[in-house]
Amino acid sequence: MFIGVTVAFLGILGGIYYYLQHSGKTSTAEKAGLESPASPAQQKVTNPMQKYVEVVGIRMISENKKPVVKFLVVNHSSSEIPDLAANVTLWASTSRSDEDQVGTFSFKLKDLPANESKELSEPLTTKRKMYELPDWQNATPEIEITSPAQ
Repeated sequence: MFIGVTVAFLGILGGIYYYLQHSGKTSTAEKAGLESPASPAQQKVTNPMQKYVEVVGIRMISENKKPVVKFLVVNHSSSEIPDLAANVTLWASTSRSDEDQVGTFSFKLKDLPANESKELSEPLTTKRKMYELPDWQNATPEIEITSPAQ
């Protein structure tokens, strides 16, 4: 009786393990990061400077009854970045869907020294009212470097 219960228990655990391994919506190659998009239009080309530039310290305020965002741009690289320009999309931290997009803004810097930061202020393009904007701790920036070119 003990052997029968043990075999049944191991069979159930094996079935659960098999189900969890094969029921995912992604293949093993996709899980490993080896996904190849169906078309080149789906590939997102990123600037090599993308991994060195960060936008932090975001504050959304109102100046002359218009939304403005104050923020820091940080250069984490050991070299200067000349003519830096980027588009930033702010997302509510809860989810990344079109409904949770807070707004967008762009910025340009003549130069950003190595391992330095600069404080900037830019107009925020948003469809939301000032009181509908999330607090600073609930806003996540997504940066897209447009200059310098690749």
